[in-house]
Amino acid sequence: MMFREKFVSSVASQALPKPKRLSLKVALWLLDSPRLGDKQPIKHFAGRLLKQPARQGIVAAQSRLGQLLCRDCGHPRDRRIGHELLRQAARAGDAQAQQAYARLNQNG
Repeated sequence: MMFREKFVSSVASQALPKPKRLSLKVALWLLDSPRLGDKQPIKHFAGRLLKQPARQGIVAAQSRLGQLLCRDCGHPRDRRIGHELLRQAARAGDAQAQQAYARLNQNG
């Protein structure tokens, strides 16, 4: 019985995807989708999915969430957070974040 329990638990742990990576992939897919990516509710949902991976330091999430906050949010606090996320992703070496951060600094 002990062997069976270990086998079942090891199979179950291998079969489940990591939630943070899954949410990151879903958010990136939603934002890159031609029909869905332009809709405001989809952007809002994708932003919520990107928040936790960005807090955990995943550079791709920081970059996309920073771009989303700087480009599509009207509140100054959101823009400041987006600017900071872009700065962190740019310092980590993300090319898109570096370009977006440079454009933000040129525009003021």
